Amino acid sequence: MTTFTFGFAHAPVTPFTSGQIDYVRYRQVLDFHIENGAEQLALPMHAGESVSLTAEERKALLSFAVAHVKGRVPIIANVSEAGTALAASLAAHAKKAGAAAVVATVPYYWTPPQSMLVEHFAAIADAGQLPLFVFNAPAEMNEMEVASKSVVELLHRSPSFAGLIDASLDWQYMIEIVTVARAVRPDFQFVSGTEYMISAAAVGATGLVSPLAGIAPQMVRSLYDLCRAEKFREARPVQEQAAILYRAIAAGGEGALKAAIRSMGRDCGPPRPPLAETDHAATDTMMAALAAAKVTASEPQGWAGGL
Repeated sequence: MTTFTFGFAHAPVTPFTSGQIDYVRYRQVLDFHIENGAEQLALPMHAGESVSLTAEERKALLSFAVAHVKGRVPIIANVSEAGTALAASLAAHAKKAGAAAVVATVPYYWTPPQSMLVEHFAAIADAGQLPLFVFNAPAEMNEMEVASKSVVELLHRSPSFAGLIDASLDWQYMIEIVTVARAVRPDFQFVSGTEYMISAAAVGATGLVSPLAGIAPQMVRSLYDLCRAEKFREARPVQEQAAILYRAIAAGGEGALKAAIRSMGRDCGPPRPPLAETDHAATDTMMAALAAAKVTASEPQGWAGGL
């Protein structure tokens, strides 16, 4: 198994035109993220509307991204699915397509017992033969949490299980996971699944997956770098700005994310139904609030720019 270290991963949106993936625009999306500080690309995550894509579209999107990026940064493939065989098939394709790692949430819709979660993730790891990062996001997944005992069991079961991405914002859970997992495997990687990086880094997170980097890549990069250097006092004002942006987007979901990206001069089309597009009035109000808080003032406009 190839060693993989999770760093600062951007989670790009998926652009659509007339309901179809716009691959011309997707080239621009990928290049924008690489030119603006992405160490890795995680795709298609929920921010990329993965659950609205068919399996064949997801495979085609990943293959396209790998071919276009041409090794400039590693690509992490989201292989989350409702069924174990479905997720395993995506993991096998990710390996063949040239992904560097895979990420998987608990199964969509279902709430299996913890013993079956272990089986689910072990099957994905076996099929992909790539570093596997389990994504814990109970608020998005019917309150289904990956228990610490399941993390330990999976560590014993699968050498491919590399780490956990956490979006629970549960301080006690994060501490427990890092403590029990690194007691089994010291190189276990803990990754923040939200831009609330200070709290995650303080308990051992060394990576971040960021949808908001599509809006404000410089701010999120600054936050990540400060936290990795454990400069938490200096990171606090940047974290406060990131929290404002996080709350503004969370209220409107992927529609608000795409609306904010469009307002920054990077139109990626509307979200696919059943997700709703944020109307112009709501977008203007949101962007005015972000501008007043100086969240977007120094961020790149349009597709040009880079670090």
